Amino acid sequence: MNWKKRAVGLLFALASMGVAHADIGQNAHDRGDFKSALDYWRPLANKGDVAAQIKLGQMYQEGDGVPKNLTQALSWYKKAADQGNAEAQFNVGTMYDQGEGIATDKSQAVLWYRKAAAQGNANAQYNLGVMYDTGEGLPQDKSQAFAWYSKAAEQGDADAEYNVGVMYDQGDGTGKDKSQAVAWYRKAADQGKVEAEYNLGIMYRDGEGVAKDGAEALSWFRKAADQGDADAQYNIGAMYADGDGITQDDTQAIAWFLKAAAQNDVEAEYNLGVMFRDGEGVAKNAVQAVFWFERAASHRYADAAYNLGIMYRDGDGVPADPAKALEWLRKAKSLGYDGGSDDEQDEPSDGKTIPI
Repeated sequence: MNWKKRAVGLLFALASMGVAHADIGQNAHDRGDFKSALDYWRPLANKGDVAAQIKLGQMYQEGDGVPKNLTQALSWYKKAADQGNAEAQFNVGTMYDQGEGIATDKSQAVLWYRKAAAQGNANAQYNLGVMYDTGEGLPQDKSQAFAWYSKAAEQGDADAEYNVGVMYDQGDGTGKDKSQAVAWYRKAADQGKVEAEYNLGIMYRDGEGVAKDGAEALSWFRKAADQGDADAQYNIGAMYADGDGITQDDTQAIAWFLKAAAQNDVEAEYNLGVMFRDGEGVAKNAVQAVFWFERAASHRYADAAYNLGIMYRDGDGVPADPAKALEWLRKAKSLGYDGGSDDEQDEPSDGKTIPI
């Protein structure tokens, strides 16, 4: 699995208050006294108070103390947005973007995002980046996507930092620059962005934009793995299995492959089959090998289907069954197994070490 995580998508977030004079309403809201909060904010909102208008919009959007009503939410956000409030403008943009309280209208979403972005709203800048990146609501323009992501990234937005890293990494919308990719991945990773942690693992493992460093690669994969990232869990297993920049340890490889396989990572399932079959890091157990090969084959992994054919042919972990053996060998062929004709295939596929 030598690919990296792709750019992330649109951000939809409510604007926050950030206005001191509304603390009385906020305090009531925070303790669950929504009626008192409404009683405080509604008169202010009717008098044109922007912060109160935003809070009423949030309460209608979330159904706090009032029946959820997205049309009303949009109405209150628009009142604040029409007064030039960037957070409200962003919220109006998201509602047009998602079709909340009004029909989906990407061009209107772009319009409102632009208003908010022009005032430095990082969320709006980021979403404009996504829309230019994907061609939603305006013509696709990767250089514009990069420009807007960069504006949001410079304000510390982790998603934007990550996407800037991806674009430098791929030369997408800007010149390819692996060292810049590493720098931006690190900024996002330092905020706990799991995709950035994973990609840094790849960069350090392969020496892209930085000197190869197995220990550093393992450290970044571990951060992503600890957040439940199955690709990172698999790659840790592969590094231990191969001794790739770290001390080889089949027991650790098994442990990490099991974590990834629990999330249906097909390479981890396959490698577990090989390791149980061959007794690497674990006692030989042909029955367990068959189990893991069947899991991987069910996820359309050709080598696993081939190895099942051999095990059914030889009665290894299952009763010998020539018909099932042929069925699995044909399945392997249909999935793209390229080890030659069925007649020529006498030995199991031995690919414990899969390119990652």
